[in-house]
Amino acid sequence: MAKNTITVPLNIIDLHGDGFHPLLDVVIFGKPFKVVLDTGASRTAFDRDLLMEANEQATIILSDRLSTGLGTNTMESATALIENIWIGDLLIPELEVAVLNLSTINIAYHEMGHPEVLGVLGSDILMKYRAVIDFNKKVLKLK
Repeated sequence: MAKNTITVPLNIIDLHGDGFHPLLDVVIFGKPFKVVLDTGASRTAFDRDLLMEANEQATIILSDRLSTGLGTNTMESATALIENIWIGDLLIPELEVAVLNLSTINIAYHEMGHPEVLGVLGSDILMKYRAVIDFNKKVLKLK
């Protein structure tokens, strides 16, 4: 592999007969969080409450468009500009993320004994950094 490839470990969690979710660690506002690697998400999305908990000064901008997916097409949508997101050794200096209420995901995770997640890492990052997901080795490779 070329030197400019960053390898990030994945933690594959079992959703108790309902499939699997790959989780990875990110750091925002200098604090560690877990996110779901979601190839089906068009963009990266974070939970509003956890984002505000991480940084009370986070600027969340309400959007006039509704988010689709996550089982609904009527979810109120907002965005936030996040600076200095670390995914392993990859520093993303600035990223606009969708900000949604993802509490139902965390409630379900909690009931299954899984860790809380900040949100989902979407295809916006996966495409830009030419992601390769290796489920066998449980790693995400970014260029």
